[in-house]
Amino acid sequence: MPQSPDRSRHTPPERRPTRGRNAVTAAERDLPLADDPALHELEAEAERAQPDQLPLFTTRRNGSFAPRLGGLSPLSPGASLDLARTWYRRELEQGRRPRNTIESYSYDLMVLERLIGPKPIDAIDRRDIARYLGEATSRTTRKRRLTTARRFFRFLIDDARVLTSDPTEGYYPHAIQLRSPVPLFADEQAIFLAAAEADEPWSAPAVWLMMRLGLTRGELLALRQDHIDWADPHRPVVFIFYDDVTKQGKERTLAADEVFAALYEAYLAGRPADEIADRLFPVGPPAVNGMVERVRAAAKIGKEVTPQTLRHTFAIEQARSGADEAQLLKLLGLADDPRNRASVGRYLKLAAPPLATSPPATDGDR
Repeated sequence: MPQSPDRSRHTPPERRPTRGRNAVTAAERDLPLADDPALHELEAEAERAQPDQLPLFTTRRNGSFAPRLGGLSPLSPGASLDLARTWYRRELEQGRRPRNTIESYSYDLMVLERLIGPKPIDAIDRRDIARYLGEATSRTTRKRRLTTARRFFRFLIDDARVLTSDPTEGYYPHAIQLRSPVPLFADEQAIFLAAAEADEPWSAPAVWLMMRLGLTRGELLALRQDHIDWADPHRPVVFIFYDDVTKQGKERTLAADEVFAALYEAYLAGRPADEIADRLFPVGPPAVNGMVERVRAAAKIGKEVTPQTLRHTFAIEQARSGADEAQLLKLLGLADDPRNRASVGRYLKLAAPPLATSPPATDGDR
């Protein structure tokens, strides 16, 4: 008799329940990956040993993550002054500010909190700041309190980005009467620039930038070669940049002319490239002051002339050319606040046409 085949040798392997399918069911996905309980416990221990990093971060307004320092709650417009003060102290500490500065700012903000009570930071207004400053016992204390409050609210606006308005705007340490500037008149400007060309090689382009573009002494000393655009060699463009993010509102773009182009090229021709690789004018503030005084003496100008005088001269000439208050603020890199508006008002007043006077009386008129 023929023997029946041994089916045990040809039994097909057991098929997996997911074979031939594109997905698994939720129940199948939740099945354990191993049957040994000991292996499951090892995996659970490894998972518990991993630190949970998510609570260390908070979500910014734009959806990105930011570190939550020391377990502090994230700042928001409705946060308490106490929480905002703590965040600010952490910011100062991370910036390695001097210990006495940190303690002074923290104390002044505690005084503010004690005076105005438990207010959220977005409810602090100009009246609160007025009370805070008004209770100062001296000008020195008032100035310190105002400095503290200003920097605190700039942190909340520029760095933390939880506020959009500054209740300290318009307040000043104490009333300071603005003196009318005494500019260089047209003939004096020409004489002064000629004397600068006869001075050291850097004097003429430096004087031109301050007197014709209104650069401050600090802006002049921060200028680099790559801050000047030479796409049009007859009309170069000077870019004023600031590394300090709190001052980037002062950045601006100013048009020069062929006079500056010639002075600049003559200056570069006599300077080693490595000497001006970092800064266009590798000197310090005292050197600028000394140069301006030296040029003033050479030009035989009797009035006082400083770097600020040259900037005043630029502003008044721009006002005479038709620049209004808003344009002057922009040209000078000034914020639009009451103090700066009063400052440019002086230039507009000095640039106004001279007042008409009556002719002197004659004998026939009497």
